[in-house]
Amino acid sequence: MTPKWWHDAVVYQIYPRSFCDSNNDGMGDLQGIIGKLDYLKKLGVNVIWLSPVYRSPMDDNGYDISDYQDIAPEFGTMEDMQQLLAEAKQRDIRIIMDLVVNHTSDEHPWFIESRKSKDNPYRDYYIWRQPKEDGSVPDDQGSVFGGGAWEFDETTGEYFYHIFSKRQPDLNWENPKVQEEVHKMINWWIDQGIGGFRLDVIDLIGKEIDKKITGNGPRLHQLIQEMNQATFGKKDLLTVGETWDATPEIAKLYSNPARNEFSMVFQFEHISLTWKYGDKWNPIDLDLPQFKRALTKWQVELAEEGWNSLFWNNHDLPRVVSKYGDVGRYRVESAKMLATTMHMMKGTPYVYQGEEIGMTNVAFDSIDDYRDIETLNFYKERTENGVAPETMLAAVHENSRDNARTPMHWDKTDNAGFSQAQPWIKVNPNYPEINVEAALEDQNSVFYHYQKLIELRKALPVIVYGDFEPVFEDHDKVFGYVRTDEQHRLFVLNNFTSEEVVLNIPVELQAANVECIISNYDYRQQIEETVTLKPYESFAVLLPA
Repeated sequence: MTPKWWHDAVVYQIYPRSFCDSNNDGMGDLQGIIGKLDYLKKLGVNVIWLSPVYRSPMDDNGYDISDYQDIAPEFGTMEDMQQLLAEAKQRDIRIIMDLVVNHTSDEHPWFIESRKSKDNPYRDYYIWRQPKEDGSVPDDQGSVFGGGAWEFDETTGEYFYHIFSKRQPDLNWENPKVQEEVHKMINWWIDQGIGGFRLDVIDLIGKEIDKKITGNGPRLHQLIQEMNQATFGKKDLLTVGETWDATPEIAKLYSNPARNEFSMVFQFEHISLTWKYGDKWNPIDLDLPQFKRALTKWQVELAEEGWNSLFWNNHDLPRVVSKYGDVGRYRVESAKMLATTMHMMKGTPYVYQGEEIGMTNVAFDSIDDYRDIETLNFYKERTENGVAPETMLAAVHENSRDNARTPMHWDKTDNAGFSQAQPWIKVNPNYPEINVEAALEDQNSVFYHYQKLIELRKALPVIVYGDFEPVFEDHDKVFGYVRTDEQHRLFVLNNFTSEEVVLNIPVELQAANVECIISNYDYRQQIEETVTLKPYESFAVLLPA
């Protein structure tokens, strides 16, 4: 495999409105990020993935873009963006932009023109259909955010298609002019000096609406290859596609270097295993053996073709320590265990803001305290259809996107040091105990565990490129694996429970002397025939060659 700069990189995702507020208007901004670059440098990350900061009416917190080449005034100016790029570069940190090209805002100039008349030059930039003879919607397709995917527009008497909010009309990628416009915009951002792109729901751009095909449409990969050739293909940039429906075989299509598409993709198989029947509002407990099989499959299948993205959470997902760990007695231990589990695998790790200090989900008492459009829409829809409000609120506590979007905890002062003003969404009330200031003062904190993991990835090629072999595959409490290259054998063992676990270790993994490179308890000096793991214990040891 040809080495790439992003193979040993670690990416830190920033959700700008919740990261740091520099001007005390209650919303995070670009200057707030600039002020925390030294903190990120200390952590050791060398890439920042920036959730959208483009001009937007903020119907979906910036994933509804009205101007791709301007900055939302809530976040700052283009001069602030250029300063962020320059200041990050001084610290050897690259910025990757979150690019949303499946849809725009309904306030984008293209859509404003498109809806004016059926013969407008921009009409076919979007997907329009006539009503049925009785005036009803063209078909029964649904929106990801609840309700139908068609919205009637009185001006021309037709419906436009929106797979997300009705204020996020889908672009028509069958129109070559849309491709040209998007490619031109991508190249403009490349010229600004960015390090790459995360491409939001990119697996939807090949849709064939009249056949009710949305994800993985027949022209999807042709469209991506054309994008690659016209824009980032010959640049040394990190590109990652968000692909909810990807299988390993599909992921190889995206990320095999020979195909000239993306560096890697986000796949969500391991995430959706705790959703009953694929419904996030119907959460179920983790089945660890099934979970391990999913992660192992991706490690093995993409070993020689393609590249994995390694992540537990992002701006759309609940906090990992709440989902798979213990937010009570063992919060620190379980947060460290989960970090080790993911960061010792093959791929590029992504850390979501606050993950590195063990931030948790929030459980607001009232639905009125939530801001996420998806959460509010589904709460209304489900409760109106008979789901008890307390049942739905419990599901919101577990899986709402707002779990990840409460403000970053910087210290124990008012509003967690995020802002001196009332934040756009309430702060998690546990911030006096869980915050950056406290983490930096405690050498045994989750922060320093992440810092060590990042250092190890840059120091040990076996973590980056080594083969992956699972151990204890069917064990319902432990996730173990071995990473191997020509120089090293790395044995990683993780207890996913609050109980002690006794394991009989295979002979080939026993050793009188080992080098423990990381642990959340005392460092082990040997691996004997029997190992007793403490609650949420996790370690990685180099075995004798």
